[in-house]
Amino acid sequence: MTTTVNETATLTAQLTAPALTELVVAIYRDTLGVADLDEQSDFYEWGGDSLTAFRITARLEEALGAEVPVALVFAYPSPADLADVVHADFVQA
Repeated sequence: MTTTVNETATLTAQLTAPALTELVVAIYRDTLGVADLDEQSDFYEWGGDSLTAFRITARLEEALGAEVPVALVFAYPSPADLADVVHADFVQA
């Protein structure tokens, strides 16, 4: 079954800030290959680079159904900070 744009928008709007933070942490852990990474971990300190940033935003875009600029990963390198910005800009909008 394919999810429509309206269904994706509804699901995204219902996503709470803590749930989004958990999602971003899980994406960071998987993409960076670091199981003990937490919400305050720094993207750069765990070996993040431009390719990894693109992978993270691609995963977020797939999960949220909204375009997430890769520049946000560089500007907000911790999962908590990135989740806060994404929640404010894309979920609450």
